[in-house]
Amino acid sequence: MLEDALGDEMEEMARPPFADVPEAHALWPAIEAAIREVYDPEIPVNLYELGLIYRVDIDQDNNVAVKMSLTAPGCPVAGEMPGMVEEAVRTVEEIGQEKNVTVDLVWDPPWHPGMMAETAKLQLNMF
Repeated sequence: MLEDALGDEMEEMARPPFADVPEAHALWPAIEAAIREVYDPEIPVNLYELGLIYRVDIDQDNNVAVKMSLTAPGCPVAGEMPGMVEEAVRTVEEIGQEKNVTVDLVWDPPWHPGMMAETAKLQLNMF
């Protein structure tokens, strides 16, 4: 419903303002779509729109490196989240089990709600 009302603006609103991602890389749309399927079990918004994916690098051999954070260091699923992101990235056909996928948790800069995409803020009634 929101997508129908906003049209092309929706794509821009669903992009977190601080994510450093390889938008020009041919695999990025598939990787982005895969990461958007990963949700924090306690928050009904995907990790990408929450602004928890800080950086994604894809090398010339299609190996992928992700730097991500969590909403809080004491997050009860902290140990599981990187694995969930790795599994999601591996669902991209060109990556699968053959390529290296690393997901590192980082705490600098600390996550804050300003890192969220506009769509995440709407979903969480933060306006």
